[in-house]
Amino acid sequence: MTSTHTPAHLPTRRLGTTGPVTSALGLGAMGMSDLYGPADEAESIATLHAALDAGITLIDTGDFYGMGHNELLIREALRGRDRDSVRISVKYGAQRDPAGNWIGYDAGPAATKTALAYTLRRLGTDHVDVYRPARLDPQVPIEETVGAIAELVQAGYVRHIGLSEVGAETLRRAAAVHPISDLQIEYSLISRSLEAEVLPAARELGIGITAYGVLSRGLLSGHWSAGRELHGTDFRGHSPRFQGENLAHNLSLVEQLGRIAEAKGASTAQVAIAWVAQQGEDIVPLVGARRRERLTEALGALDLRLDPADLAAIEAAVPVGAAAGDRYAAAQMASLDSERR
Repeated sequence: MTSTHTPAHLPTRRLGTTGPVTSALGLGAMGMSDLYGPADEAESIATLHAALDAGITLIDTGDFYGMGHNELLIREALRGRDRDSVRISVKYGAQRDPAGNWIGYDAGPAATKTALAYTLRRLGTDHVDVYRPARLDPQVPIEETVGAIAELVQAGYVRHIGLSEVGAETLRRAAAVHPISDLQIEYSLISRSLEAEVLPAARELGIGITAYGVLSRGLLSGHWSAGRELHGTDFRGHSPRFQGENLAHNLSLVEQLGRIAEAKGASTAQVAIAWVAQQGEDIVPLVGARRRERLTEALGALDLRLDPADLAAIEAAVPVGAAAGDRYAAAQMASLDSERR
């Protein structure tokens, strides 16, 4: 259905050499359904509408975000809009029970195809623009997973194949089976482990980066405070970087970043997002705004240019490895193919 809305035009970037062209900033919808505590559904829809109207064309979700709720939310937000003007990126594979507990992972060929069938029904669409396993399944060779998605591409249900949180060797093995559009991976001023091996491999293979966690789950936003109380369902309550002395140390880094932002007439969040965006034209930052005012702030990062002096000041304030605590708890870190050395 054709929209009566006329979206604005934002700068664009291509996801790798074979992927789709999208807005230079994407919206990650996870927090609207899961993992960050309760969200306001009406405000979530309003934020999705505001993103589309502002010219954001990349919406990222996962079938396990709220056990399908996130996909249904996106379906509602797209009602009456031009589906072909939006690129929907979907992750799958995480297994959860009715209580929301994480109970395993399955990216086998049959699970891959079944998951997509449910995703298409929830989204109310006949195709997904980028489909990706959320993690490497240790029980299934990446060639089998990519091969199954390649069959879905051939059948017209998927446009492009992406990956998430995999290492350089896995990227190479996957790309040998089928072109990979982009790697979704955490990348921020305090999460830079991909720079050593993963990012060079992606560039060698012509694979783009969709960077999530650019504000490190809100830690780099300039809006976080040490005394903030977290809802029981907010995973940051168990995240190492948000605990005790780690949090105090990390907030001191944010304070220094804030001083640089103030001198630029920008917000701390805008500087953090702009820094990621300026690490390469092959990188599209994803922001997890759940409210319209946070979305507006994030969009302002696209107008911010950091010159060499700014970048040097940021590097001095928040050098590589400066953060206290890992980005996930130990068990989750151990499951990340991207973090294996």
